[in-house]
This record gives sequence, C-alpha cells and structure tokens, in this order.
Amino acid sequence: MAIEVGTKLEGKVTGITHFGAFVELSAGVTGLVHISEIADNYVKDVNDHLKLEDKVLVKVINVDKDGKIGLSIRQAVDKPPGEQQQQRPERPERGFNRDREDRGGRNDRGGRPFKPTANRLTFEDKMSRFLKDSEERISSLKKNTEGKRGGRGARRV
Repeated sequence: MAIEVGTKLEGKVTGITHFGAFVELSAGVTGLVHISEIADNYVKDVNDHLKLEDKVLVKVINVDKDGKIGLSIRQAVDKPPGEQQQQRPERPERGFNRDREDRGGRNDRGGRPFKPTANRLTFEDKMSRFLKDSEERISSLKKNTEGKRGGRGARRV
C-alpha cells in the first residue's frame, strides 16, 4: 500500500528522541512524529506520552522528495467540530498602526501628556547622533579597560 498524505495508519514506536518519536509503518517504512504533533497539550518530554514498542494510530501529514515521512498522532484522533474551537480560541487581529486609546486606555507616558515631536529627524541626523553616541561609549570603554590589562589580577600603577 502506498503511503499518501492524509491517510491514517497504525504503527509501532521504534525510537524516541528529544524532538519526537520514530514510528515504523507497514512494509518497514519509518516516519517521524514531531514532538508538536504528539498531543494537543504541551509536551515537555516525549517519554511521558510514548514508550518503545507502543502501537499508535498516526496520520501522514507530509512526504518529502527524499522519502522522509511526517506523521501526526494528534491529527489522527477524530474530534467533534465544536471541540476543536474550544481547544484553541482565535486570537484577535493585531494591527501594526493602532491608536493610542487601544493601549489599555492610557493616553500618556508616565503621567506626562503625549506630545508628538514637532521636528522630525532626518536619517542623516539620526546617523550622526548614533555615531556620536557610539564613539563616546567606545572611548569610555577603552578608558576603563586600559588599566585592567595584565596578568594575575595585579594592578599596575
């Protein structure tokens, strides 16, 4: 029988790693069940859910060109349509440009009213400011580390 995406098969766990479990299917073909596809809840350790020689029902979720087979235990279990929604509620859309009122109702910054800057800095101004700050930081680092070079922790005077 050819292994196709979407088919459900029974297999035997032949190996367990920290990232998943290897399951031997019919005709000696082996596939991998990734740790994220073992159970609906968080799986910290594969050994908590599977043991060697366990018989498991798996669903084929992908077959690569080079013959690697991706399997899933959690997708192989049939669930009622209503239960799937309860497991993972949809997240609200998060827009990139949100109004300030959407941020918890705060229109201020630490008690100060928000004032947009009147003069927008150009790219060149920002770069020159960055270079100035960077050079100051480097010079202070050099000044503080020059006297600390030496062996055995002894300080030179």
